[in-house]
Amino acid sequence: MKDRNTKKLNELSRRDFLKKSAAASAVFAVPTIVPSLVFGANAPSNRITIGCVGMGGQGTWNMDGFLHKPNADVLAVCDVNKRSDDYDKLYQFPHSTAGREPAREMVERYYAGQKPSGTYKGCNSYADFRDLLARDDIDAVVVCAPDHWHVPISLEAVKAGKDVYCEKPLSLTINQGRVLSDAVKRFDRVLQTGTQSRSDSRFRFACELVRNGRIGKLHTIKIQLPPNNCFCGTDWQPMPVPKGLDYDMWLGPAPWAPYTRKRCHYRFRFILDYSGGQITNFGAHIFDIVQWCNGSDDTGPVVIKDHGSEFPETGLFTTSTRVDIEYTYANGVKMFCKTGDYGARFEGSQGWIFINPNEFQVHPASLLESKIGPNEIHLYESFDHKDNFLDCVKSRRQPVATVEIGHRSATVCHLGNIAMLLGEKLNWDPEKERFVKNEAANRMITQTMRSPWHL
Repeated sequence: MKDRNTKKLNELSRRDFLKKSAAASAVFAVPTIVPSLVFGANAPSNRITIGCVGMGGQGTWNMDGFLHKPNADVLAVCDVNKRSDDYDKLYQFPHSTAGREPAREMVERYYAGQKPSGTYKGCNSYADFRDLLARDDIDAVVVCAPDHWHVPISLEAVKAGKDVYCEKPLSLTINQGRVLSDAVKRFDRVLQTGTQSRSDSRFRFACELVRNGRIGKLHTIKIQLPPNNCFCGTDWQPMPVPKGLDYDMWLGPAPWAPYTRKRCHYRFRFILDYSGGQITNFGAHIFDIVQWCNGSDDTGPVVIKDHGSEFPETGLFTTSTRVDIEYTYANGVKMFCKTGDYGARFEGSQGWIFINPNEFQVHPASLLESKIGPNEIHLYESFDHKDNFLDCVKSRRQPVATVEIGHRSATVCHLGNIAMLLGEKLNWDPEKERFVKNEAANRMITQTMRSPWHL
């Protein structure tokens, strides 16, 4: 925006300007964003307005994080579940007030505490995310629904001109991730994938050490993923759908299946119709760091081989119970992923690094004192994932975990699941995003969506 226009634009509120520019924006199918410098830094109209979709445990946690950001306002929440009291008493979460109404009450209670009057009634709740997206006063959407909803909701959000903070894994299938990544670029939106380790200085430092050759030539990466922490045998039974839950909407694009408590909330992660097990749960985080460390954010492995992973033979859950996969990258780096504890060990010709959220071990020990020089590789610095997202919504720069990065990291997870399900060695073309001479594997790149849902 040129300086001579600044005074004129200051006379308009952010909302008025967006409305007045809507017609012009529609010509290019790209919403107009006003740079933050146009308005006072503390003006209410300059804060990013947020709508949150998916108010379970992680969704409530994310919403609470944005609530405490001085440059964000949470205006709306959405969930197919009205209230969790009669929805799921089997599994307790840190945020037991899951559901759209408890989330709305939480927002209004927090903002009321910030006002001299002690009252606030400015948050709306919705059962259908499309009603939230229809609002033209919401800038960004936080997507924390189950994995099979990540891309459908995020895709509609970017088409509606919203920026998106989407939890990991970004997608349910490889094809979904490609569709979303292309759409984000086409509509010129900002999307931050919820792989928060990219905003942890320890992980960034570990990657900089590897990228700058401090452990010599990287040749092997060893990944351990936690074992399953939920189980379901043959004793599960269909149950009446609880009052206040739109179960058909919860299923959405997934195949119809009878309701049971063991299908929803956190346990959806262990059913392939909705998620990919621990390899997409924890793997989405640690593979994202592998991609960063290996300098492969825009590509991926070229060979994936299963070494005897295991799946349940009966029961409701269908994801792997034991992971044992070997990946090979085009640069020759081998990655071995197995069920165990949690973390990544990067081995080079002159040393190694082990890292997880609680540990940072190196050899030789002098690596901890290493300084990255001004002419060496310096990776994107982000110290808070949500702050980085909000800053990028204003500045229009790319966030630390872009949609393409999220897609490529999720693809590593999906490639592993496909190799495990087929039980064979697969050759992958990261550029074409197709398996080489294996149509059975290529059919697993996508997944049929239940009508009327489609991408």
